[in-house]
Amino acid sequence: MAVTKDTIILDVLKIDQGTAPLFFEIGMHCLGCPSASGESIAEACAVHGVDADELVKKINDYLASVGK
Repeated sequence: MAVTKDTIILDVLKIDQGTAPLFFEIGMHCLGCPSASGESIAEACAVHGVDADELVKKINDYLASVGK
């Protein structure tokens, strides 16, 4: 499954919890908060001042490396 900027953060974590450190690296430490359950990667990146395309690439690269 390919992740996009529109993918909900909680859905990414459901695919593989190993993606959590990628969010932590850019200052998204609120993965367990209610916002994460309904917030897209793009929305979260906008709030945190992060390039969503860069994060999506890192996530997809990680998922490809673990065979998901």
